[in-house]
Amino acid sequence: MEAGSGFSGGVPVGVLKDRFGRQINYIRISVTDRCNYRCLYCMPEEGLEWIPHERIMTYEEILFLARILKDLGVQKIRLTGGEPLVRKGFFSFLGSLRGFVPGIRTVLTTNGSLIPQYIDEIARPGLSGVNVSLDTLDEGLFRFMTRNGNLGDVIDGIRLLTERTDIPLKINTVLMKGINDGEVEALLDLAGSHGAVLRLIEFMPLDDSVWSKDRFIPASEILQRLPGPAMWERMDNSSDHSSGPARYFRNVSTGQRIGVIEAVSHHFCQSCNRLRVSATGVMRPCLFSEKGVDLRPALLSGDAAAVEALVFQAVNSKPESY
Repeated sequence: MEAGSGFSGGVPVGVLKDRFGRQINYIRISVTDRCNYRCLYCMPEEGLEWIPHERIMTYEEILFLARILKDLGVQKIRLTGGEPLVRKGFFSFLGSLRGFVPGIRTVLTTNGSLIPQYIDEIARPGLSGVNVSLDTLDEGLFRFMTRNGNLGDVIDGIRLLTERTDIPLKINTVLMKGINDGEVEALLDLAGSHGAVLRLIEFMPLDDSVWSKDRFIPASEILQRLPGPAMWERMDNSSDHSSGPARYFRNVSTGQRIGVIEAVSHHFCQSCNRLRVSATGVMRPCLFSEKGVDLRPALLSGDAAAVEALVFQAVNSKPESY
């Protein structure tokens, strides 16, 4: 499959901007809806209907889309799920992505539990970064939150990543009042001992009685919970490390870095540079939007010009804020 001619709707390749002048250069692509965890604030324990396999984008379709996106100026692709590592053939696909779309940054978001099983494959060239989601270091709480997940697997995965690879690692933690808000220092120690960056994320309340708005901790309070809060200085946003929604801080004594993502109290819409693509091929203009543009028919037909036109349609529908 060949990428398009270099123009879509009269707009030259490499200038993928929305109506508000925001340049889109970062795409999140879900490779599966399936996951080996059933985290309490993410999905129900049972009764969830998985998307039929025939409705999921094939790896060939994702490669085709990635090639087109790169031609349109996209510089970074994040592979998400569900849990990406549960999909059969993921690492063969990752190798193909590196060869088919050279130069694009590819980042993996994972719950970390399967890293020990696949560390040899992960260590091969292809990944520019790994984000591990980890909300607690308490084994009992971890089992409760993930519905019988094994914390030891995740810790082993983090250790192996740092021992066997040079891939930059971030640990993402959703902080919840009365649940894990007493673990900030321990999580900082874990991240620091493995050369990782801890990112503390504001909890977005759901309707569930357990995961209510009472669990929300604003970023201002998160910063005050850091050990020696006066020792953390804001990092320059122009640095590569500070791109994206997180605000980064550096400990002036130890040099350790930490990120804070204000998902609720301070939307990052004004500087948002991303779109997301569901596992079924729907491109959504906002990370929080359920509406989107269906790319699948054009991907199935191999029509690069049609895919480009749909990408621009999605970009042009991107709201100023959510």
